[in-house]
Amino acid sequence: MEPDLFTAAAEERQEKDPSGSPLAVRMRPRTLDEVVGQQHLLKPGSPLRRLVGESGGGPAGPSSVILWGPPGTGKTTLAYVVSKATNKRFVELSAITAGVKEVRAVIDGARRATGGFGKETVLFLDEIHRFSKAQQDSLLPAVENRWVTLIAATTENPYFSVISPLLSRSLLLTLEPLTDDDVRGLLRRALTDERGLSGAVTLPEDTEEHLLRIAGGDARRALTALEAAAGAALDKGGTEIGLTTLEETVDRAAVKYDRSGDQHYDVASALIKSIRGSDVDAALHYLARMIEAGEDPRFIARRLMISASEDIGLAEPNALPIAVAAAQAVAMIGFPEAALTLSHATIALALAPKSNSATMAIGAAMEDVRKGLAGPVPPHLRDGHYKGAAKLGHAQGYVYPHDLPEGIAAQQYAPDALQDREYYTPTRHGAEARYADAVEWTRRHLGRKQP
Repeated sequence: MEPDLFTAAAEERQEKDPSGSPLAVRMRPRTLDEVVGQQHLLKPGSPLRRLVGESGGGPAGPSSVILWGPPGTGKTTLAYVVSKATNKRFVELSAITAGVKEVRAVIDGARRATGGFGKETVLFLDEIHRFSKAQQDSLLPAVENRWVTLIAATTENPYFSVISPLLSRSLLLTLEPLTDDDVRGLLRRALTDERGLSGAVTLPEDTEEHLLRIAGGDARRALTALEAAAGAALDKGGTEIGLTTLEETVDRAAVKYDRSGDQHYDVASALIKSIRGSDVDAALHYLARMIEAGEDPRFIARRLMISASEDIGLAEPNALPIAVAAAQAVAMIGFPEAALTLSHATIALALAPKSNSATMAIGAAMEDVRKGLAGPVPPHLRDGHYKGAAKLGHAQGYVYPHDLPEGIAAQQYAPDALQDREYYTPTRHGAEARYADAVEWTRRHLGRKQP
C-alpha cells in the first residue's frame, strides 16, 4: 500500500539520522555495486540492473522477477536498492499482512500513475509464498500487461509455492547462500563505515570466526550479533569485542573446530566410527558439534552416504537410500532445517545392523586385479554381435540362464586364473542373512567347490 504521512515522515527522519536504526538496516547497500554475494545476478545487462534503469526500456523493458533464496541472502536488500536507485514509483507489500484488496489498490494506483504522469511502478511483494492461489491470481493482469514490474521474494521453492501462470510471466532468480568471505567482508565494512560502527570497536580473528559460524551465511544475523556484541563491549569500557563477550551476548559457546584443520577430520572420523560402533548418542554428539561449528551440511551428508555402504551394506539395504535421500534434501533446504534431516539419517545408520562385506569384497577383488590376476574373458562370454565373432568362437556355447527352470546356468564366468575365487563373504546380520543363503545356493548350483 502507499506510505502514509506518518510512514513518510519516519523514513525521512531515518535518512537524516540513521543512528537509531538497527545496524543491519544502516548497512543496507545503497547501490548494486555495494551488494555482497550474488554476483551471478549483478552482471551488466542483468534483470536487476535493468530494473534500476542502467539499461533497457520500452518494448524490451525489464521483466518482473521472483527472488528465491534462504533468509539473509539479500532478497529484501536487492528490492531496497532498486527502490533507492530507480526513478520509478516503488511500492512495498508483505504477503503476511496484505490481501487482494491491497494488491488491487496498488494496481489501480499504478495504472493512474502510468496514464496520468507516465511514471512506472515497481511492486515489491515479500514472502509471496504466503499468498493463496486466488491472491496470486490477482497479480496476473498487472504483470502480464506490465502495469507494474513485480519483484517478489520467497524462501520457499517457487515451483511449489507460486502459481504457474505467474512463474511463466516472471524471471526466476535464485540467490545463493552467502559464503564466509561474503559475510566477513560485510562485517569488516560495518566495523569501519560511518554508517556502521565507525571504528568504535575492533573484532579479533577468533571472535570473527565464531561470529561467522553463528551467522551461517545469514548477513542480517551476522550484523545483528555484531551490533549486540559491540554494545556489550562498549558498555564494559572496552574497544575490542572479545570471544567471551560475543559468547555471553549471543548465549552460544564457541565450538573448538577448525573446518580446514585437524578438528574437521577428527570429528568427522569420530562421527563415522560412532555410527560403525552403533553408539547413536555419541554419533549425535559429533553431528551436533559439526553443525554448531558451521560445517558444510553437504560434507556431512557425503560422509553418511559412504558409511551406508562401507559399514552397513546389505545388512540393511535401505541404509544407502536413506543416506542418499538425506543428501538430496540437505542440498535443497540447507541449514537450519537440514539439521533435522542429518539427525534422521545418522540415527537410522547408527541403529542399523552392520556389515562390511561389500567393502571387503571389492577390496579383495581389486587387490587381485592389481596383482595381475585377470586373464582373458572366457570365449562363450565374449561379445558375439559383430560380424566374424562366430568364426572366432565368441559367444559360442553360452547358456542363457532364463531358459532354465531355476534361472541359473552352471558355466564358467570368471577367467581361468580366478575360477574358484570367492570375494563376497556375507554376514548373517540383519537383512544380509538372506544374501548368505542366496550365495550358498547359487555357488552350489554353479558347481563351485564347497569348503
